[in-house]
Amino acid sequence: MRISRIAAAAAVTAAVALPIVTASTASAASPATAVTASDPCGKVGPYKVHANAATIRSKASAKSTVLGLLYKGHKFTVHKATTYGEWVYITDKSTGVTGWVSGIYVYPDVSTCLH
Repeated sequence: MRISRIAAAAAVTAAVALPIVTASTASAASPATAVTASDPCGKVGPYKVHANAATIRSKASAKSTVLGLLYKGHKFTVHKATTYGEWVYITDKSTGVTGWVSGIYVYPDVSTCLH
């Protein structure tokens, strides 16, 4: 009985010590897996319309005047966005209309990689 308690205590100690040993080894190996400028991970791609159509408005507000519609197939230029991306200021290249579109419908594609 005494031997099994010692074996169990040794196993618990090894299980607790293992993450500490591997953490120092992993941090030493991190320069080999550093993200370079050519790495596509975390890259923000072009903005796309993720709905059939989005309303183009005169101000960054759902209550502002409607100027037109930005359809899914239309190409557009993004000039700026609000701090958290709630609204995006665009120019629709198909119609020439410039205004604000909700960030719910228009947002950039973002690449994510698992290293």
